[in-house]
Amino acid sequence: MTAHWLVKSEPDAFSWDQQVAVGVEPWTGVRNALAARNLREMRLGDLAFFYHSNEGREIVGIVEVAREAYPDPTEESGRWCCVDMRALRSVPRRVTLAAMKAEPRLEGLALIRQSRLSVVPVSPAHWAVLSEMAGL
Repeated sequence: MTAHWLVKSEPDAFSWDQQVAVGVEPWTGVRNALAARNLREMRLGDLAFFYHSNEGREIVGIVEVAREAYPDPTEESGRWCCVDMRALRSVPRRVTLAAMKAEPRLEGLALIRQSRLSVVPVSPAHWAVLSEMAGL
């Protein structure tokens, strides 16, 4: 069964346009234990919303896990992992954090509860609501 996630990236560090341009890219640089655990739980074919954090604060696209967790090549200790993400599509309508907070059906959404976490699970119910809001 496909699981759903939301992954956050600062657009000045790695943007949706860059993800689309490269197609498949390692999701590196995660240095939070809970976020890293979420990366380790991802399985091939899982889907994730690509979210621009800091600037924009909005869902901009959908990616899928193209390679399961392996050691993050951007650090040497071996403690941290990454997954490869493949760009699937832009969303027809970007979904802002403000819109998510205003939607009662998104109560309990991990992005809102754990706003500092860069990789969070998204329940099937929340995925359906966010997909609807994004025009999918």
